[in-house]
Amino acid sequence: MPRKKKSDIPESEDEWKRRLTPEQYRVLRGKDTEIPFTGKLLFNKEKGTYSCAACGAELFSSETKYDSDCGWPSFYAPLKDKVELHEDKSLGMVRIEVTCKKCGGHLGHVFDDGPKPTGKRYCINSASLAFISKT
Repeated sequence: MPRKKKSDIPESEDEWKRRLTPEQYRVLRGKDTEIPFTGKLLFNKEKGTYSCAACGAELFSSETKYDSDCGWPSFYAPLKDKVELHEDKSLGMVRIEVTCKKCGGHLGHVFDDGPKPTGKRYCINSASLAFISKT
């Protein structure tokens, strides 16, 4: 996985392993997926901001979070210029992977079955996120 060159971004996988929990490392660096309906942020209804668990970059607002009943936190839009999209042909299918623009960490995938106004469902692993409460 390509790494962004920024002073607060680890330069090696060993540094990432020290910084992240085993589950976060598996998801963010290994592009894995957490078990559906197990993520700590799935049912979070608080107002605030969802940031990258690896580098702290703000990614999604609670204003765009909705219950898609898919098993992972879902958002209809990211914050502007905070994520990157990549074609993912793994597991015998074609999907669009969502990564953190700052550190390249795997967040989840985006699908075209979301609500208005975007019609998008950013299906994001809780392990990839940290939550910053607005209250």
